[in-house]
Amino acid sequence: MYRFLGATLLVFLGLQLHAQKQYQVMDWKTDVSLNTYLVQQMKSQYQLRNLKLTKALTSKNTAIAYQNGVKAKAESLFKNLPPKAVLNAKVTGIIQQNGYRIEKVVYQSFQNHHVTANLYMPTGKGPFAAVLLFCGHEDTSKATESYQKTAQLLVKNGFVVLVIDPISQSERVQLTDENGKSLTRGSTTEHTLLNLQSNLLGTSVAAYELLDNECGLDYLLTRKEVDPNKIACVGNSGGAIQAIYFAAIDERVKAIVPCSYLSSRENTLATSGAADGCAQIPNEGLLQLEMSDYLIAAAPKPILVLAGRYDFIDYNGTEQSVADLKKFYAKLGVANRISFFTYDDGHGISKPKREKAVQWLRKWFYNDDRKIVEPELTALSDVELFSSEKGKVGLSYPNEVAVQQLNLQRFNSYAQKRREFSSVPIDLKLKRIEKLLNIGSLNKKIEVEEVGQVGKGKLNFSKMILRKDGEPPMPVLLYGPEKPVKKVVIFVSDAGKGKLADSLSLFDNYLSDQSTAIIVADLRGTGETADKAALNDPKYFSDDYRNAMFALHIGKPLLGQRTADMLTLFDFSANLNKTDVAEVTVISFGNVGLAALHASLFNNTVNQMELHHCIQSFKEVFENPLGKNRYGLVVDGIAQYYDIPDMLQWQQNKLIKFY
Repeated sequence: MYRFLGATLLVFLGLQLHAQKQYQVMDWKTDVSLNTYLVQQMKSQYQLRNLKLTKALTSKNTAIAYQNGVKAKAESLFKNLPPKAVLNAKVTGIIQQNGYRIEKVVYQSFQNHHVTANLYMPTGKGPFAAVLLFCGHEDTSKATESYQKTAQLLVKNGFVVLVIDPISQSERVQLTDENGKSLTRGSTTEHTLLNLQSNLLGTSVAAYELLDNECGLDYLLTRKEVDPNKIACVGNSGGAIQAIYFAAIDERVKAIVPCSYLSSRENTLATSGAADGCAQIPNEGLLQLEMSDYLIAAAPKPILVLAGRYDFIDYNGTEQSVADLKKFYAKLGVANRISFFTYDDGHGISKPKREKAVQWLRKWFYNDDRKIVEPELTALSDVELFSSEKGKVGLSYPNEVAVQQLNLQRFNSYAQKRREFSSVPIDLKLKRIEKLLNIGSLNKKIEVEEVGQVGKGKLNFSKMILRKDGEPPMPVLLYGPEKPVKKVVIFVSDAGKGKLADSLSLFDNYLSDQSTAIIVADLRGTGETADKAALNDPKYFSDDYRNAMFALHIGKPLLGQRTADMLTLFDFSANLNKTDVAEVTVISFGNVGLAALHASLFNNTVNQMELHHCIQSFKEVFENPLGKNRYGLVVDGIAQYYDIPDMLQWQQNKLIKFY
């Protein structure tokens, strides 16, 4: 019996697979199409960047001009921060150790948002050089053994060290239940979900971390034991990207040591894809910013790059970035201020890397280049190092404002700006929206290739490929009646055209009208062009995370790209044989409906839309940060200009309904 059931299941699955495959239009490996397109776009951006850098290296003056341009670009990515609050810093406990003490510190970055940290203070009066130590993604954060040992080695060698818990880690988990239990599987998930919201507002989790770190430096500078002219930042893994960004933005830092992260954006995105949300900022590619550029912005400050030869971080990219830095520093006449240390290990700030970091900082801040040997060091537990009363800021501070709460407040605060944008004349609105979405290709000619037929019941679809120069081909199924076309109905779905075409009942209402054409299409990244599931880690809560983040990086958000695809479908509809189109109806399933809604702003032939299971306001993202499959909706800063209900108001002459 079990054999019979198993055989029946296999037959059923086989029939389902066949049903989907019969609607496939393109005869090549299409699940890589969108990513291949994105790689090509990115490479063209970085080719221009590399040419500019090469030209900049012709003289010291051109190098400085390039550096100034990089600084301006970097600052533009971090400009939309909430105002700093009064630090209101408190030392909540002290642990006496042999030759130093550990102070448990809590301070505010923005209002009612607390940052937990440990301050390692040498014995003596000072003033001492100081180090901001930025942590990677370990849940224990500042209590992670390698970070404790890094701080201990530094403090034993005459440095004040402030080890800061990043957002979403240790005491600073943001998405929790009322008992402080995390609602996600870890910091990388939480970073990514919070970053999604933040991007809609025109900011990022990386920017919020920068604010926390700047306030950490503000705190250090209140301490009389600290020499304000001798401040360094050291970061490992996710903390290294914090250090890289910090180096470009905060002039007060005088030396930088990134470990196990510096690489090449171009290499990384083209191979392993995007990391979690705290390491990704929209438009970096559009601005032609490589990772090394952030450190170029910090020149001529001393920089030591630490790497593991067998790290999962692309080592070839690390070597490329270091080569950029060495050429730049040489052109400034300070080649001795850039150094690169590689150890034959993997990811993390291991003992040899810690020793080299301390030696490098001693050299520049204390004029002492002796070899550092790490003694036997002992780590404390995370509980011993907690700075907040209950080990969680959300439980310890009754008025704590988590990042998602701040984001909701900021979304609501933009209501007036959105009203002002709604009052702008429609032609100016469309120009701004076209720029925000970076739609492009609006006036390019469509080439149509018919590649076959597929029939089912009353329907006989023509298989067609729509092409526009420089854009990914779009697979389409077309049902065209014998009579001249008066009406076109366009179906699109997050799940792809195959599932739609296999559901004949969807089309019943339109088959009786002999002048109605039906188009069923896959917008890029859906259906037969959907990315492989295996390449999109489920911890990021988005089936198209890899390509959505990639698209934001190059400044061509997926929502804009899919809007361009919808406009292509509208143009195709208007040019069908024997067409005298009076109206276009769009029926969408899933969040591709938002692309259809945007496209209808640019096309007057659309008179009716049915949007099934589509987000109805960006506010949903802020009120329910745990929602899935939303990265394809993200446009940098869009919530400052308009919300989805605003688009409905602008199109009151059309029948648009959500279901």
